[in-house]
Amino acid sequence: MDGVLLGPDGRGRCGWASGAPEYLAYHDEEWGTALHGDGALFERLSLEAFQAGLSWLTILRKRPAFRAAFDDFRLGAVAAYGEDDVRRLLADPGIVRNRAKIEATIANARAAEKVTEGLSTLLWSFAPAPRARPRSVAEVPASTAESAAMAKELKRRGFRFVGPTTAYALMQATGMVDDHIAGCWRAALS
Repeated sequence: MDGVLLGPDGRGRCGWASGAPEYLAYHDEEWGTALHGDGALFERLSLEAFQAGLSWLTILRKRPAFRAAFDDFRLGAVAAYGEDDVRRLLADPGIVRNRAKIEATIANARAAEKVTEGLSTLLWSFAPAPRARPRSVAEVPASTAESAAMAKELKRRGFRFVGPTTAYALMQATGMVDDHIAGCWRAALS
């Protein structure tokens, strides 16, 4: 299979998971696993937004610092942030210090608090019907009609840094879609 590589344990995995130990653990333990809950999905949405233009490995390595800096991504705590918090976050070398992304995270927490049906329910409402797993990396889209619709609805509700590509990455990461390459050991589990 194009895009499946053998890992150190002899198991076939999606090729991207072979680059670093953090990728391997993320692939094996989290990526593509169904994730529910407003706080958990807010964290993932926030991290996907911070990743825009950067390597996901950078975000994975900074994830503990992000959690500490953003009060474990508790919606109420982040929604209450003010300018002093923005300054504190801009001075934190453990995270990505991008004002627009920091302010978007705060705005997104405020927007998420206003989602009457709950953020998890809203996001999962865009999950497409199951489809065949991709047989190669070339078959994995960067965005889909569902991710474009999710991004459009999130923007309508006041969310920022949530384009169709970011929305699709969120869908992949949280199991809304299954993009484990056919032949990956994780694909056999779901």
